[in-house]
Amino acid sequence: MTLKLDKVNRGPHLSTLVASSISREIAQGRLKPGDQLPTEQALATTFGVSRNVVREAIARLRSEGRIWSQQGRGAFVVESTNPTVLTIDYEALQRADSFRNLFELRGILEVQAAALAAKRRSEADLAAMGAALAGMRAAPYGSVAWLRSDLEFHRTVAEATRNSYMGQFLVFVSERVRESILAAGNQQKSDDMARITLGEHERILSAIRAGDAEGAQAAMRDHLAGAALRVGLHDGEAAEPVAPAQEVPSPVRHSRLRKAVRGRAGG
Repeated sequence: MTLKLDKVNRGPHLSTLVASSISREIAQGRLKPGDQLPTEQALATTFGVSRNVVREAIARLRSEGRIWSQQGRGAFVVESTNPTVLTIDYEALQRADSFRNLFELRGILEVQAAALAAKRRSEADLAAMGAALAGMRAAPYGSVAWLRSDLEFHRTVAEATRNSYMGQFLVFVSERVRESILAAGNQQKSDDMARITLGEHERILSAIRAGDAEGAQAAMRDHLAGAALRVGLHDGEAAEPVAPAQEVPSPVRHSRLRKAVRGRAGG
């Protein structure tokens, strides 16, 4: 077989880039069902990365159902042409239309999740959301630590729905959004944007704590509308219009956001 594997650019997600490159070889038929992958050392040399990065990439491909591996034999492309695991190609998300579609899917899931969380949350869920919010307050806006805490907040909202499938889908989609944001590497550092984003999360938590399902939905829509602006998507391209709620985002506030945003920052 002749593979088209090139060294990957340095970045925060080298294993993701390696996994994406191997996935592309499978999708384009250069790696066929049953084919054995090159050794870890050969892949590390080809991509210009460490063997640990290659192991992480292989583990990810295995979890996605694209390959299987056996100790002492190596890794092989799965025989089935119909993978049973949902995957979203990393490189496809670098296209604006794909990223917009993913963000739209996230919005559909998270608005409903917020309503369910308001009805079903426990005190432990509320404490976990509060801890994630505290992590965001303590981290520089747009940093890896901020995004990690942001993802944790949304994960705890998903868990509070008591719907395991909702949680799995939301964590998967949110992680792909986070990877794409980090890969852009041009987050704006703005105290104003940090304050606005924190305020959006605080209103979501407040509505969930009050058991207000409609308020939680509206607060989540507000947050996703603001997040769409912060990641460079225009109004109406990634989320439904914000419904009337306890606090509707003011035109002045979103005007400031439009002026501040020049690249992707946290959502």
